[in-house]
Amino acid sequence: MKPRQPDHSAAKPNDRLWRGLSEDAQAALIMRSYARGSLGERVAESGIEAGELACADRSNPELAQVWIPGVEIFPRTIYPQRHRGLFGEFARRDEGALATIGLWPQQWSAARMFAQTAKGFHIHPPAVPDETSPNDWFQRLFLAEPKNFALRPYAEEQWDVMFFVQGRAEMILREARAGLPRRTMRVFLEGDNHRGPNNAAVVIPPGVAHAIRVEGSEDLIMVYGTSTSFKTEFEGRIASEIENAELPESWRKFLA
Repeated sequence: MKPRQPDHSAAKPNDRLWRGLSEDAQAALIMRSYARGSLGERVAESGIEAGELACADRSNPELAQVWIPGVEIFPRTIYPQRHRGLFGEFARRDEGALATIGLWPQQWSAARMFAQTAKGFHIHPPAVPDETSPNDWFQRLFLAEPKNFALRPYAEEQWDVMFFVQGRAEMILREARAGLPRRTMRVFLEGDNHRGPNNAAVVIPPGVAHAIRVEGSEDLIMVYGTSTSFKTEFEGRIASEIENAELPESWRKFLA
């Protein structure tokens, strides 16, 4: 797991500042850029804190250009209980973001990812009515009538809503639905034990590939709800080789 770091640039170092180095060291030296980048660049490329997106104005033209339709990121409040622990709500059925979009999970599950591990891109199949093409359906659902949440066939396809109880995570979302612009969202989230603005939940539509990497040295614990009960046929994998831990080469030779 790589730590979050600003990107390198090929900017030429200040010659006078670095004149104490040898000539070959000076020739090899480049400078790191600490520029944050624009809002759109951070969402799609270097990554952005969940708290910034959860409270962002979605009508911002730059944000609208990179936001994946159907994805929701909403803040959670964690209440510390001194000398005892903490308390945090996930969601209320009749209030908040899930009430607005008309989604209430049919199944709740928990998952633990060990430190230094990652979950490769996985994706759930979107339900498309037989009488229409995928392109036309998604154009209607998310571009022509984006606020008509009653159109969404939640009971026929798996939507995820993820909450982070412990640890820190990097989540990458990638649009894969037919007819919609290929967009990427890269978000950093924190569990309840790291109380702050990055305590947020993420709603992921079917057809949007998503991967998770654990940051830091502690395990990541998630609780997530799905709009349908678990079905193995809904579990698609894309570029998930990172999940396959091979035996050491010497072991493989011996077993062969």
